[in-house]
Amino acid sequence: MTAVVLLGAALLVSACGLPRSGPTRGEIMSGAAAKGGTSHIVDVDDRVNRAANYSPAYGFGSDFRNAGQVGADVVRPGDVLGLSIWENVDDGLLASMGTSSTQLTELQVDSQGYIFVPYAGRIMAAGNSPDELRRIITEKLETQTPDPQVMVTRVAGDGATVSVMGKVNAQGVYPIERPTRTLSAMLSKSGGVTIEPEVAVVTVKRGASSGKVWLRDLYSNNRNDIALRPGDVILVEEDQRSFTALGALGGQTKVPLGNDQINAIEAVAMVGGLSTLLADPKGVFIMRTEPQAIARAVLGRNDIYGDQRIAYVLNLAKPDGMFIARDFVIRDEDTVYVTEAPFVQWQKIMNSILGTATDVGTADSAFR
Repeated sequence: MTAVVLLGAALLVSACGLPRSGPTRGEIMSGAAAKGGTSHIVDVDDRVNRAANYSPAYGFGSDFRNAGQVGADVVRPGDVLGLSIWENVDDGLLASMGTSSTQLTELQVDSQGYIFVPYAGRIMAAGNSPDELRRIITEKLETQTPDPQVMVTRVAGDGATVSVMGKVNAQGVYPIERPTRTLSAMLSKSGGVTIEPEVAVVTVKRGASSGKVWLRDLYSNNRNDIALRPGDVILVEEDQRSFTALGALGGQTKVPLGNDQINAIEAVAMVGGLSTLLADPKGVFIMRTEPQAIARAVLGRNDIYGDQRIAYVLNLAKPDGMFIARDFVIRDEDTVYVTEAPFVQWQKIMNSILGTATDVGTADSAFR
């Protein structure tokens, strides 16, 4: 009777399957491209590490770095100007009764470059600096009122301006002026960032192009402090790079990469290490999609075209396995997966069989 029960339980377990955290090492290996699958299985050694270990660095391309500074003090069509005019009389041309000054706000430079100032007429503003424009307006008004004093300021408009968005204290549209011609100066103008500088990433979008840099690298390397151009969009956000940890680990979760480069050993440690009761140290997989150039270097083949799915295998049980894993760099969107040890599956089968046999024996005794 016991043999029949055990045989039936084994068949039941075989038919229903056992709970587990994911595919076994053998199942992953069976999906190799060499066996008709869609992914390449690569055992990591020093050569593979040299071929695969690169991290796409943040930084601006030559088109951003080589762009010269805008003549930020030159008025352009679309700019919005503010005028303050003081007259040396109590009852002036522009001032209200009892006042000696007049504020003319939001004077937009038209598409032909002109603005209109009462008693001065239509004045060409585009192409002049605010100081030059101040002199022109003053000369025009001197024929109408004695000793006028004029101040010209540029405010945000459709001309030489940039947009600052994201994790900053004061989002908005800002004019490019003499003090704010560079990226770092414009960030200061917007009140600085509202997140920890260590995880802040600054993206600049310019037409169809874009570039990004770590905030700390912006201030540590002058080459990253690019000159701004009209229409630039500056976005400050927390770095979103991460990897996913699954399988026989101390935790299964999505883990932010932060701004430091981490290796496979550190990635495993960040989620609690290998589970001592479940993990197979021979079955640590790093799964990612590699671009064509890297895939060719890793696989040693020139007949590979397009992005390739690659499952890198780290065998921590080898004498140098820990060193090789320490040299393997984790990248954004990697999946770190650790398989269960074969013994675990066998133990689960035996526990299920013995548990089933015990249940059947208990039921059999109850009916006697």
